[in-house]
Amino acid sequence: MKNLLYYTDSMMKEFTARVLHTGNDGRDYVVLSNTAFYPTGGGQPHDTGWLGNTDVIDVEKVDNEIRHYIKGDAPTGEVTGKINWERRFDHMQQHTGQHILTAAFVELFGFMTTSFHLGTGFVSIDLNTEYVTEEQLLRAEERANEIILENRPIETKWVTKDELTHYNLRKDVSVDEDIRLVIIPDYDYNGCGGTHPTSTGQVSLLKIMSTEKMKKQMRVHFVCGKRVLKELAMRKSVLTDVARQLSVPEETAADALKKVFATVKSTEKALAEAQDALLVYEAKELVAQAKNGIVAVAFEDREIQTLQKLGRFITQQNTDVITLLVAENGDKLQFIAARGSNVDTSMKGISTAILPIINGKGGGNDALVQGGGEKNILPEELLEYMRSTI
Repeated sequence: MKNLLYYTDSMMKEFTARVLHTGNDGRDYVVLSNTAFYPTGGGQPHDTGWLGNTDVIDVEKVDNEIRHYIKGDAPTGEVTGKINWERRFDHMQQHTGQHILTAAFVELFGFMTTSFHLGTGFVSIDLNTEYVTEEQLLRAEERANEIILENRPIETKWVTKDELTHYNLRKDVSVDEDIRLVIIPDYDYNGCGGTHPTSTGQVSLLKIMSTEKMKKQMRVHFVCGKRVLKELAMRKSVLTDVARQLSVPEETAADALKKVFATVKSTEKALAEAQDALLVYEAKELVAQAKNGIVAVAFEDREIQTLQKLGRFITQQNTDVITLLVAENGDKLQFIAARGSNVDTSMKGISTAILPIINGKGGGNDALVQGGGEKNILPEELLEYMRSTI
């Protein structure tokens, strides 16, 4: 383990090694005499890159060998390996940023990190606390960036289990052999098998993006290095677009957007009131057309919510009528049946009778039922079936 190239020199981008053997465990792979390709482990994703002209698409440690999964012809003899450095360095920035931020939460508030995830977007740590304030997040972020800007050296050291007592470890190590410490002097001492740059300054910058509650813990999402710039560029683009559409400066876009939302809510409320007034007027007209105590009407392209409202308004206008409304909406038939307060007939009997006819589903109570199903008969025919059940 100690002699693996990604441990002896984490900044190595190219190397030469011999192909020891090839194999296939469902995917073609190559095993080398030594490697700078980091295999998935310790929360850090694997490297990608090339062996000669062959793509390396995955790297895993299986038993006592590191398998380089390839796409293309397997190389033989001596081969030059080249790391996809943009991916590797990004992973090193995020992983080291996690060490620094985790140590900041421990130093400032005693919050321990219980898990760590390094994805393609945000990086996250789970803290063993049910609540973290905005002020605490800000202080931890500021402390982390102080450590980054101080450009402290990052040291790695192989130690025995007995030697661990000489170090103020952030948490207990989980192995008894091949114990590797990653050390930021006078700040963080941690057992870790991942790759890291040689100084904290190479992390560049750390920014906390959001938090979420996870059972009895808090998950903190953050980004480091180039990912900060990507997030900043994306948010700048969105803010610029919003400000342009609102015709306001970017710094006042938030206030302008609040005013727009307030106006929209007011307009929506007024529109809903106007629509209800129209339905009340329509209800009066339909009540006047009632025959034998029944209002029965078929519509086209009328939402079920509108049918429900109209049915209620009709039965409020005349408490002695039953209202049967059907709407043809695309390839579906939808219906409601409602009774006035002076009517004893249960509307459930209507839906029970007609739902099998249209292979439909519905629900409701004695006063109002609604449902829908297939358009396998005409709306007027469905109305007749409903009327016949009364």
